[in-house]
Amino acid sequence: MRQTNCGSAPLCGADRSLVAGNASLVAVAALFLTAITPAVAQLAPPTSNRGVSMGHLHIRVKDPAAQKQFWTNFGGKPVKNGNLELIELPGVYIQFRQGDATGGTVGSVVNHVGFSVQDSAAMVAKWNAAGIQTEKGNGATQYYITTADGLRIEILEDKAQAIPLKFQHVHFNVPPDAVAEMQAWYARVFDAVPAPPGRFKAGVVAGASLTYGESKEKQETTKGRALDHIGFDVPSLDFTFTKLQAQGIKFDAEPKVVNDGRTKNAFLTDPWGTYIEITEGIAPH
Repeated sequence: MRQTNCGSAPLCGADRSLVAGNASLVAVAALFLTAITPAVAQLAPPTSNRGVSMGHLHIRVKDPAAQKQFWTNFGGKPVKNGNLELIELPGVYIQFRQGDATGGTVGSVVNHVGFSVQDSAAMVAKWNAAGIQTEKGNGATQYYITTADGLRIEILEDKAQAIPLKFQHVHFNVPPDAVAEMQAWYARVFDAVPAPPGRFKAGVVAGASLTYGESKEKQETTKGRALDHIGFDVPSLDFTFTKLQAQGIKFDAEPKVVNDGRTKNAFLTDPWGTYIEITEGIAPH
């Protein structure tokens, strides 16, 4: 039976195929995902001048101090890039926006995000000792965490990876008849290389897999939810903006310089309601 909803922990067990159960996807991902050492938790470099890297997750939180502590216990490191305060994790940055979310990720277009670990049992023991509650997934090594503000995080084990923890995927939920269209859209707009068929259709950008899941129920836009938007980082935002405008992509906000001149950003919304920030220079430099 094909999965149609990822609203509860046991239902997304098939995401394990992105790590261990789908050798073809792993082979494709290996071409595009650069190894990240624990000492330098940098973003994966783009594959070309027009390439895209996974950049950041921008979450809406009631208590920034509590969330900072959560992500530090999770395995992140607080860093600053100019006036931007970020949590640095291998392959992704976390940024906070204080406020009340209109809902968690479950029920929105981005149902959850995923991290992979070398040893799930060891990591779960570490997190539990730090007060982070985990819940068991379908498989022996799959777990879920839901933050106080409703961000759902899937944990997958990959004993072959070189570091204890790294960002792994973004899981979208759209109507079944929109899955192929979504895969094609992210391939065209963000150069997400379509992966070989598996449990889910997927695309690969540097640093992450994009999983295109199905839901028969209408999913809400991410804007205003616990995960307000996802961020991709590019070498040249001006180049990317010109390229996407030529493709007819409409922007919610055109490129501007922010963060004391250290960063550029622009915003758009995908056809299914995922709010997206494109940055140039999100990482501390």
